[in-house]
Amino acid sequence: MEGPFIRIEDTGEVVPLRPEITTVGRGRGVDIRLTDPSVSRLHAEFVRRGPYVYVVDLGLSRNGTRVNGRPIARRVLDDGDVVSFGAARGRIGGVPREDFVPEVELRRAAAPELTRREVDVLTSLCRPALSDEAFVAPATAREIADDLVVTEAAVKQHLLRLYQKFRIPEGTNRRTRLANEVVALGLVRPTPVVPPQRAAGTPEQQTSVSRRAS
Repeated sequence: MEGPFIRIEDTGEVVPLRPEITTVGRGRGVDIRLTDPSVSRLHAEFVRRGPYVYVVDLGLSRNGTRVNGRPIARRVLDDGDVVSFGAARGRIGGVPREDFVPEVELRRAAAPELTRREVDVLTSLCRPALSDEAFVAPATAREIADDLVVTEAAVKQHLLRLYQKFRIPEGTNRRTRLANEVVALGLVRPTPVVPPQRAAGTPEQQTSVSRRAS
């Protein structure tokens, strides 16, 4: 088959990607229809720009979109990448092999300036995305408050400012969309697992958020 395509894992079906945009979801009218209940009606889309293909999570599903097991908001794809929509998976093929510059690097300069407390809130928000292979949902405001030992109202105020800074529009799954954007920008990074007997007293080995260099 000429051109980029995706091979659906469950069925083995090979679906060519359209010249511009290919929609993915469980609802009627999408280009690639997946029946798994973890997939939202309009879950994601593939976009082709010249020889490049990238996938965009539309932020409408609590189960998110992952590339090679990592949650994303938007990511340039390479030949052989495995894209997961909830529990449904497919492998990308037909993409010309060359040295891609990851989309996360292209967009990192767009990261807003963050206060120390906003960094703490984002770290706590995204911790589930980095501790579990399957990204289900970020931490709730109550969980973040308990983690940081602050009030839930204070956390909600910080989240409102973060939505504005990262330009996350109002709507459902707003925390998920914020977490996806933060992970895609490379602001949250996992660290090696520390043995239990060594974990105490080493906060620098916990999940950290990198602040953009000023």
